Amino acid sequence: MHRRSLVIEDNRDIAHLLQLHLGDISGAVDVAFDGDAGLRLALAETYDIIILDLMLPNLGGLEICRKLRARDDHTPILMLTAKSSELDRVLGLEIGADDYLTKPFSIPELMARVKAILRRVEHSGGGVATPPQPVVCINGLTIDAERRQVLADGKRVDLTAKEFDLLWYFAQQPGRVFSRAQLLDQVWGYSFNGYEHTVNSHINRLRSKLERDPANPRYIRTVWGVGYSLAESGGDGDA
Repeated sequence: MHRRSLVIEDNRDIAHLLQLHLGDISGAVDVAFDGDAGLRLALAETYDIIILDLMLPNLGGLEICRKLRARDDHTPILMLTAKSSELDRVLGLEIGADDYLTKPFSIPELMARVKAILRRVEHSGGGVATPPQPVVCINGLTIDAERRQVLADGKRVDLTAKEFDLLWYFAQQPGRVFSRAQLLDQVWGYSFNGYEHTVNSHINRLRSKLERDPANPRYIRTVWGVGYSLAESGGDGDA
């Protein structure tokens, strides 16, 4: 299958290395070395995935991601960052990045992430595969898979692409408890020890958006020592 990728990275050595390896799974790889040029390419062309550095000249990666998502562009974005703080990573995911890697990273891990994102998109048309019934209503929560919209007690909730994928995966089997490793494998498409915190961050953000009281969740429950589940009915839950 012919794919097209975009690398936006100001370190030319890293950019050319990514271009070389992405070429093995992508028919064409475009490269931009600053934020302005990267955004112009992202807006002018159609890509299957964008590898986006956080720190760029002229226009930063977070702003590029924000501008693309504001235009309803759901091209998968894998963000690269040299920053190690949780805040920077969370902010990137919050505004719509699908995944992130902290520099320095290994090429095999990056390629595994890229392949997982591409598989997920190809198999599900941009999200987790939908069952025959595209709208699920549970406990005052309405999840519309075709429109990728969520209503909580009749009020629209804006979710990032990955937050929606995670919630939709829960909604396919309400009441079932999933471990962090299972969610990482099924929703993100990879399973690396030590990355369970990615699931935790998304669960926390989902609760902050869906729950009246995130400390006492109504929808996404914690089953201590096991994982998380989407509640089948109302009632108090554990944080």
